[in-house]
Amino acid sequence: MDMGVVIIAVVAIIGGIGYDALKMRYKYQQLASGKGVDKLEQEIAELKQRIATLESIVTDKPYQLKQQINQL
Repeated sequence: MDMGVVIIAVVAIIGGIGYDALKMRYKYQQLASGKGVDKLEQEIAELKQRIATLESIVTDKPYQLKQQINQL
């Protein structure tokens, strides 16, 4: 294998790992400073609403009837 290709691959791998490390550090700094807490709380509230919607769909009688018909 050509040494140039190996060097390019190693630099790309190290660069990718460094980029991910910096991205994670920035994310944890935001959480530690309290800036990310509001965003996470909003996301949790949205996910709870989506779960409630999905639960209402799954427990709906026509949906259950359709599932039983499909199983036959």
